[in-house]
Amino acid sequence: MTAPLTAQQLRQAHCRPASARDRLDGAELAQQCTATPQWQVAGGMLERTFECGDFHRTMALANAVAAVADAEDHHPQMVIEYGRCKVRYSTHSAGGITRNDFICAARIDALPPG
Repeated sequence: MTAPLTAQQLRQAHCRPASARDRLDGAELAQQCTATPQWQVAGGMLERTFECGDFHRTMALANAVAAVADAEDHHPQMVIEYGRCKVRYSTHSAGGITRNDFICAARIDALPPG
């Protein structure tokens, strides 16, 4: 079992190619969740819903998430509504949640407020 990274360590890390052996399950997944407490595991994905207040701020957040995703070459599912954006990550090549998902979550958490 690999030791979980802190939010700061995750923000400094970069995504890398992942396979099924990189998938986090059970205790490993629960421990890594402590670094990104605003994100939850649901339906096999790491997700967070952002309340943005209006559509302009929601789109600004979505574009900032897109910049993180492109920089890491690790792209989430996003659901955009008026004043709200849900971001969902999983690593398809691993068939579940990996450290890559937490790296992106921590980087998104560090974005300046909109």
